Amino acid sequence: MTDNDTYDLSWDEWDELVRPTEEETEFDRVVASGLSRRGFLSGLVAFGSGAAVMGLGTGASLLNSTAVQAAGRFGFTPVGVATDATVHVPEGYTWDILVKWGDKLFSDAADFDHATGGDVASSDRVFGENTDGMELFAIGDKQIIAVNSEYVNPKLNLPQNEDGKPTSADDVLKLQNLQGVTVMEVAEEGGDWHVVVDSPFNRRITHNTPMKISGPAAGHDLLKTDADPSGTESLGTYNNCGAGKTPWGTYLTCEENFNGYFGSTDADLELPADFKRYGIGVESRYDYEKFDARFDISKNINEPRRAGYIVEIDPANPDATPVKRTALGRFKHENAACTVARDGRVIVYMGDDERGEFLYKFVSKGVYVPGASTDGLLDEGTLYVAKFSDDGNGEWLALTEETTGMSQAEICIYSRLAASKVGATTMDRPEWVAVNPVAVEAYCALTNNKNRGVKTNAGGDETPVGGPNPREKNNYGQIVRWYPENDDHVSSSFKWDLFVMAGNPDVHGDSPYAGSSNINSGNMFNSPDGMMFDTSGLLWIQTDGDYKNEGDFAGMGNNQMLVGDPATGQIERFMTVPYGAEVTGITWSADKRTLFVGIQHPAAPFPDGEGKLARSCVVAVKRSDNAMIG
Repeated sequence: MTDNDTYDLSWDEWDELVRPTEEETEFDRVVASGLSRRGFLSGLVAFGSGAAVMGLGTGASLLNSTAVQAAGRFGFTPVGVATDATVHVPEGYTWDILVKWGDKLFSDAADFDHATGGDVASSDRVFGENTDGMELFAIGDKQIIAVNSEYVNPKLNLPQNEDGKPTSADDVLKLQNLQGVTVMEVAEEGGDWHVVVDSPFNRRITHNTPMKISGPAAGHDLLKTDADPSGTESLGTYNNCGAGKTPWGTYLTCEENFNGYFGSTDADLELPADFKRYGIGVESRYDYEKFDARFDISKNINEPRRAGYIVEIDPANPDATPVKRTALGRFKHENAACTVARDGRVIVYMGDDERGEFLYKFVSKGVYVPGASTDGLLDEGTLYVAKFSDDGNGEWLALTEETTGMSQAEICIYSRLAASKVGATTMDRPEWVAVNPVAVEAYCALTNNKNRGVKTNAGGDETPVGGPNPREKNNYGQIVRWYPENDDHVSSSFKWDLFVMAGNPDVHGDSPYAGSSNINSGNMFNSPDGMMFDTSGLLWIQTDGDYKNEGDFAGMGNNQMLVGDPATGQIERFMTVPYGAEVTGITWSADKRTLFVGIQHPAAPFPDGEGKLARSCVVAVKRSDNAMIG
């Protein structure tokens, strides 16, 4: 694979290209009923917070009621689909750009240059590329946003190079610097938000920032390199996708498609067996290995095993070293949704964003006490993986030495292999998890899976049709919801249902691919991805799907952000983004009067106009009356 057109592929398309899985045609389970939309979904989709599994009759009639729509909790008039190159929000709302790729964090950085994509010397002192998950922190009277920069678009970032291909160590350094995390102070003046340039809180964390490795895997031989014989210190955090916030006010950034950064200058290198499960091969996506030996697995075979973790960052202390928390497992982390159980233990829910991978939960050994030390809370505990039964029940399977036959360190380094050993349920690309602040329940966006019922996952685990993944060749996605037993997130048992199944009723009529009964011509979407609850318990849903507006996706338009009411199942469209863009990341100002939303990989001419490079950005959305949002 040497064609640089692969730069334009999505990460899951790139994975599919470099590591095709074998066809699988025999399955243990199949869907028992799929003749009609209503029959197919009966017993799978439930509306009403706290419900287990219920029929659709009452919910469907309520959702079709104009009176209920008007009396709903949404403080906006839904927007329609869009196919243009700008942002749309409801009447009575406004939006403005907070920050764009290349904007200065420090006054000594160079101005952004559309001809070069910015200079290498300033590339770690400006806002990064392809914004993703973010959180806002109120530190004293300051407001600090930590935001991920997931990956780069070399054709935009290196426009002077043919096809954007790196040709030097400086080119690679620039790409490395444009990724990672931005920590920045923001402020509102005269109703407008801006980045506080030169704030002491401002910081860039890149592929070269020193990290500490902690938890059960720290110091293990599999994490040792010549540069770090201790196995406790590394450089960089990679492909930072979703995020999370701890109860004690730190930022959790999540390493997702880290595998694409490593390659080999020896094309005949024999790869370790675990590399196949994690998608690590002799060819990388960005040619780092040709100019930076750290990414050359023929020289540093353990380096990829030092990536794929959740990294904790203290936004209040720009001198604090970020910490890779190995106890939370190693896989393609989408986000980290934290909550505190009744007994004070910390729960972290996590999805592994690849077709046929798993949903995880970490339960701390210690308890969180406000004001007390939090050392060790994310280093000691038990990692679990979810198993869903078709009858609406589920259980969290502990990944321990007894259940897996692996050491605790090996479980943390080879979490996917451990989950396969205990028979976890393969899922349709588990992306963001969100925990409801006003009810004991959690949600996970299963974005899509064209391989469902067609191919195994990368580890050879079957992907049977059924349970929370009820459609073969699922190109639309769904959101699964679970209710812990005894209203306790520590519990190892749960009930589950599907909050929504995305689909296209205009194309597919009365079939499973039309979606659930809370999907209609006015709110249809595909590929739910980012999710976040507001303080009132409304669920904000962001999409990263097909925006071509044709075929199976006709009438859906550009990617969008919707709002769902868990109490009724009602879903309405709040925002659409420019053609080509994904909606990524969401957070609120301290007073909840501004909503910050990320726009990733837009197509030109957004936001700077014709003849300019397309730039990912964060936008600030407000109500015209300055009331709270959500």
